[in-house]
Parts: sequence; structure tokens; C-alpha cells
Amino acid sequence: HHLTTHWPDAIISAYDPTEAGHLPDEFSGAGNDIVLLGNALGDRDGLDVLKKFVSRSSFPPVAYYADSKERAKAKEIGADCFFSRDEIQHDQMIVRIGEVLASRRSLASTNSLFVGDQAIGVRPLIRGYRMIRKLGNSRHSAVYLAEKPSADIKVVLKVLQQVPDVTDSIGAFDRFLQEYEMIAGIEHPNIVRIYDLGVGDDHAHIAMEFLDGGDLREKIAEGIKEAEAVSYFEQIASALATIHEVGILHRDLKPGNIMLRSDSTIALSDFGLAKRMRLSMELTDSGEIFGTPYYMSPEQGHGNGVDPRSDVYSLGVIFFEMLTGQKPFTADTAMGIIYKHAQAPIPLLPTRFSQYQALMNMMLA
Repeated sequence: HHLTTHWPDAIISAYDPTEAGHLPDEFSGAGNDIVLLGNALGDRDGLDVLKKFVSRSSFPPVAYYADSKERAKAKEIGADCFFSRDEIQHDQMIVRIGEVLASRRSLASTNSLFVGDQAIGVRPLIRGYRMIRKLGNSRHSAVYLAEKPSADIKVVLKVLQQVPDVTDSIGAFDRFLQEYEMIAGIEHPNIVRIYDLGVGDDHAHIAMEFLDGGDLREKIAEGIKEAEAVSYFEQIASALATIHEVGILHRDLKPGNIMLRSDSTIALSDFGLAKRMRLSMELTDSGEIFGTPYYMSPEQGHGNGVDPRSDVYSLGVIFFEMLTGQKPFTADTAMGIIYKHAQAPIPLLPTRFSQYQALMNMMLA
């Protein structure tokens, strides 16, 4: 009752050994996320059964229910959490079991399967794809170069490291799925193509176009000619116009999220911070700041509401950097940069780029 009240879709397999007989010795717990073990087991001692369970490799986490006097011994044996049978409190039980589930899933999926995979040689098993190498990882996701043999193409697999199914708020998993939902239906030459979405027990993945020309950040570091900068600017602006028309904000526009193809066309990628405007209150009411300070609009930097003009502002910053090779606002700290976005005058382009100053003034207004 406690579990299904909080997790309505939970599947509970109840087993009473006093009526059905004891579980077979080979019981491995496979297929279960957690085992709830009570100490009323007929002629068997609950602590002995607990010891047998936790000693088995790959056994699910065990929550043990007994009299308070057994708490210390149960924890010593290895129970993941303990509850006094006579003093069960709903909120406490749900929070503790949620923590155990999240911790165990994090250990099984995040640490060994993704974060440490370069050291131990493990790759996530995504059916239908052959992993080639890891490209990078962030707090919530890992990115791999992979091959889809059935289509004879290389793809980028973005894999969510942990499915936070014990949270009640919009979090990394929701943003990850929103990223797919928002861009999968858009066909535009300057928006990365999405091929596939998959959701499993421990992770979700998005298979997207492999862009082999590097990113705009690298291109800027090498130096961009004026004609190239204008061409890239026009392509980015066209992509933004398209997503804005369907109510999507990118909210993290920066050179590292603008990828190049081998034919020098560009594509916007990494919509992990994007959202439909109708979700704005859910994601920004707390005043949480998303984005990168160098390219962040003043309103975004102060945790205020954003609209399409915020993406246009970021594009203006990028255009300035493409033309000059320099960021328009710099400081020693992130907050210093955010302050300058809001308070410093709009920077002047070098004289040779003066024909773009009026445009720059409008984008950075």
C-alpha cells in the first residue's frame, strides 16, 4: 500500500513463506528492483535469511522489517535500509526506499557502465548499435560515437546515465526526453537530425546525426573569415527562426553546441536546456540559472523569464566572437560576466566590420 500510493505503476510480487513455503535456495532476486524482507518467516530466522540474500552477487537491495532491537545487527549484516515493523511512517519509508533505489541504480548504471567505462572497458549495450568510442560525458549523460549496421551509418548516441524514476519534479530525464520530442519532428538543414529514441530500465538514449566537422568553438579558435562568419550567422539565424516558430527556445546557444559538417554547413545541437514556452514556469520559478555565462542574455543571467530574444542575444554574442575572435564581455568570475551583460555598454566592432554594428546593437539591445 505504501509503495503503490507513491509509485502507482509499481509491480509488487508478494510472497508469504508461512503459507507458500520457503523460497528456493537458488532464489536470486533477479528482475526485482528491491526486496522487502520481513522477519516473520515461520521457522526460519529473519537475520539468517537476510545474510543469505545479501551475500549473493548481484542481489537487489534489501529493505529489512523487524523489531527495533534487530536494527544494528541488520545493518551490520548488510541491509540497505531498516524499518521498525511497529513504527512505519509513510513519508520516511518512501524517502528512504527512493534513496536506496536511486543509489543502487546510480552505482550499477552511472559509475560502472558510463563514468568509469574508459578505465574498465565497458560500453553501454544499446541494441542495434555498435559502440566505437566515447566522446564525452556530463553530469547526466554520456555521448558515444556508434555505428548502426542496419543503415550503414555512424551516429552519435547520447545516453542518459540514470533514470531518476524516484523523483517527482522535472529533472534530467524529463529534459532529456523533451530534447528529443522538440527537435525530432523538425526537418531543417541547420538542425541536427534525430534518428531514434530508446528508453530502457536503466537508461534512455537518443541516436542523432554524426557531424564530423568539429564545432564552431574550434573553428573560431582557428580564425574565421568574414564571409564564413556571415554564412554561419545566417544558418544559425535560420535554425533559430524555425524552432521559435514552433515555440521552442534553445537557451544554451554557444559555439560548442553549433556543429559543422564536412561540407561546412552547420547544425544546432544539444537542446538539453531547450523547452517549450509553456514549461517556462516549471523550470524557472526557482530562479535556477541555465546556460553559459559568456553567451547568456541579461534576463537569463538573473534567473528571469526568457523568450526568443534571449536566443537572439546569444547569437549576437557569437557573431561578435566570430568576427573579432574575442568575446564581447569577460571578467574574472561568472557573476562578473553576468553583470557586464546587463550593465556594460554594447561593444563596438572594429571599423572594418562597421556595417554590422546596427545589427549588433539590435541583437544585444
